[in-house]
Amino acid sequence: MANLFILKVPSCSSALRSVSVSASSNGAHPLSAGSGSGSGPVILELPLEKIRRPLMRTRANDPNKVQELMDSIQEIGLQVPIDVLEVDGVYYGFSGCHRYEAHQRLGLPTIRCKIRRGTKETLRHHMR
Repeated sequence: MANLFILKVPSCSSALRSVSVSASSNGAHPLSAGSGSGSGPVILELPLEKIRRPLMRTRANDPNKVQELMDSIQEIGLQVPIDVLEVDGVYYGFSGCHRYEAHQRLGLPTIRCKIRRGTKETLRHHMR
């Protein structure tokens, strides 16, 4: 049984919000917004398959960097979450390409993400 902690994190409005923390499959500590969460970014573990990578074909990842990240993730877990944009319940990843590929190659089912909500206009801006 995983340990569960409640962490108080200041939000933009200087009020406090509750965040639940539990262990994940890859050694990271995912955060999920509790009740009364603000509109700022939230840290969550997301299944890799739920993250769309619309710019994936625009460039190739450096294989040496991916291997270094794989070694690091196996040893100490993911240290910096990837940035994800959520638009109408769909998650889009525009950064963290090497970390994402390292998780894929390690066969990890989830990755820690810093999620911010956006509009379709925000998504169009990222696609340019």
